Amino acid sequence: MSQWKQIQQLEIRLLEHVDYLYDDNFPMDIRQGLASWIESQDWDTAANDESMAAVQFTNLLSQLERVRMQEQNFLQRHNMKIIQQQLQVKYMTNPALIARVISTCLREERRILSSTCMQEQGPLEKSLHNSVAFERQKNMDNRVGIIRGSVQLMDQAVKYIEDLQDDFDFRYKTLQSRDPAERNSDLMKQEVTRLQEILNRLDFKRKEILSKMDVVIKEIDDLMTSQLNPELQDWKRRQQIAAIGGPLLTGLEQLQSWFTLTAQSLFQIKRQLDKLGELVLKVTYESDPIPLQKPQMEERVKYLIYHLIKSSFVVEKQPCMPTHPQKPLIIKTGVQFTTKVRLLVKLPEVDYQLKVKTTFDKDLPPGRVSRQFFILTNNTKVMDVEDYTNGCLSVDFRHLQLKEKKYINGTKGNEGLLSVTEELHSLSFEACFTVQGLTIDLETCSLPLVVISNVSQLPGGWASVMWYNLLTDEPRNLAFFGNPPRASWSQLSEVLSWQFSTFAGRGLNKEQLTMLGEKLLGQHASCSDCQVSWSKFSKENIAGKPFSFWMWLDSILELIKKHLLPVWNENYIMGFVSKEMERTLLKDREPGTFLLRFSESHLGGITFTWVEHKDNGDVKFNSVEPYTKSRLSALPFADIIRDYKVISDGVVPENPLKFLYPDIRKDEAFGRLYNSQPSKVHPYIPSTLIPISELRSNSSSTPPSCQSPEPPMTPGEFDMLNEQLCFDIDTMSSPYSE
Repeated sequence: MSQWKQIQQLEIRLLEHVDYLYDDNFPMDIRQGLASWIESQDWDTAANDESMAAVQFTNLLSQLERVRMQEQNFLQRHNMKIIQQQLQVKYMTNPALIARVISTCLREERRILSSTCMQEQGPLEKSLHNSVAFERQKNMDNRVGIIRGSVQLMDQAVKYIEDLQDDFDFRYKTLQSRDPAERNSDLMKQEVTRLQEILNRLDFKRKEILSKMDVVIKEIDDLMTSQLNPELQDWKRRQQIAAIGGPLLTGLEQLQSWFTLTAQSLFQIKRQLDKLGELVLKVTYESDPIPLQKPQMEERVKYLIYHLIKSSFVVEKQPCMPTHPQKPLIIKTGVQFTTKVRLLVKLPEVDYQLKVKTTFDKDLPPGRVSRQFFILTNNTKVMDVEDYTNGCLSVDFRHLQLKEKKYINGTKGNEGLLSVTEELHSLSFEACFTVQGLTIDLETCSLPLVVISNVSQLPGGWASVMWYNLLTDEPRNLAFFGNPPRASWSQLSEVLSWQFSTFAGRGLNKEQLTMLGEKLLGQHASCSDCQVSWSKFSKENIAGKPFSFWMWLDSILELIKKHLLPVWNENYIMGFVSKEMERTLLKDREPGTFLLRFSESHLGGITFTWVEHKDNGDVKFNSVEPYTKSRLSALPFADIIRDYKVISDGVVPENPLKFLYPDIRKDEAFGRLYNSQPSKVHPYIPSTLIPISELRSNSSSTPPSCQSPEPPMTPGEFDMLNEQLCFDIDTMSSPYSE
């Protein structure tokens, strides 16, 4: 079943989350009309490869045109034509952008689907989707709207004051131009009285407008302090969570709207104050409120503008290598990486004037890290206006590259206790903002980065990225791993499930997470409340094993992603289940019932165990030697299950695998995943790679030992077969070993 069909079968609550994914950037009409084709394309790679993205975008338009021409409904055909035109306008010059949009949508769909197998949302995800946050944002919309309305009314009030003052000025000058002899006339006295009334009215209106301005300025100050800044911090926290596989990051457009409307209100008040200053030059009087209150108000407005714009300078896309788009914040020396910064305040006065400079490890205290780096490529770029985000200013650095500094006499200096993957670095961004006479120095920085020099350090680096962004919202705590805090299992298990939904398309269920908790914390640990140390998670080896818990789990993720994805996404791999539970599940099942689980003793290994029932009533469990990536590269796992054979005491080989636990016939489960076919090249005899294990009976009480195959065939025939299959012969282990 396609991913889109699965999505359409979700309950309404989850469909609302799906609906949130699709807008004018990627209309749902396209997702619906091209569902199968979209899911068959590699959008992750295209998002970071401009030439491939250009080809994909052209193909997308061709597919859309094909569907449009086949559409019988005139209105639908018209709408699709409009969509085509909009896509061309938005993405023709930057096709990688739509590849990123589609890649993100597909990933979030998979995350939503994977959440259906969980009993409930984890604490982190629950905190990101709650009614309180929705009500808070609704209240924010209302407050920003009220402030904008008040500022617009103040514009009208200033205009009224200007008109009233013009009237006063005209009458006053007219009166002055009259013949002095007429000054004592009744008409002149009436005019003087009228002028006094206008002046009194003018004084009242000036005091009134200044009072209203004071109220609005205080309201904006309170809005920024109590709501706007917390909303920005909330977005930054959600960016951290999204970086480690959490829910899709949204809300930046909403933030930009709030920031822009608030800035527009402040600049409008600044212009109103400037206008009042001009009016004072024409008409002033004793106890005029404008000269008394205007300077203080101007300073407050400038202060608010300064802090609003400084905080609106954000890292929209954290540094990431195109080769590993789902593992941001890890940079390999000599490898290109990308990042993007954005100004949330949209003002036409600053279009194309902002130059952004990047600096690596700016102002880092001496001795903090053992390695130092510099940006090898051009580190300055001009911000551009992006039409697809309603005209925001942003800059996309696509070709940054790091190089390690050389050290005198080959000595790096301070060698700390931290490993390479525990050393944290940062990328800073600086710009100078000038608008309406105000000059503001802007600065922001990325989340902490891990710099590696070899891809073998990638798993350790990703563990550091996960741990940091799970446990702190500090933007630049580069000394974090000097004394890393512990994580509760409820927090950590949620993030681990995200890794599977992100990299393998399906998260972990409660039973699988329970088994992982027991493996990490012990059989009798109260998992949800247990605290896990950084060392136990990533540095200490599992008891009796030459690898840590995270290295073991990461190797399984890689195995699924590269070799087991179809089987995993069909939910056929039980995966994380202990040997004891495995036997409990299988003992009462039909002979030949088997289940698939990951090896606990091998890095990146999967095994299957099946049950046999002896004539005397005994139950026997057989587990095959784990398959690792080297063996799965030669033969797909589904084909291994189809063709697997066991030779037992010279008996003709047979496949012992009959039913996938609990009772699904093997071919019914895996039939559509079989893909290798015997050779049909004539005049040769077709050949097939067949995985074989030998199982010998043993009358002793000890478990059967591992034996080489002894086939029911002549030695010459066996030698030929063994020569062809030597790299893929499986040896059966005892029930007590893997």
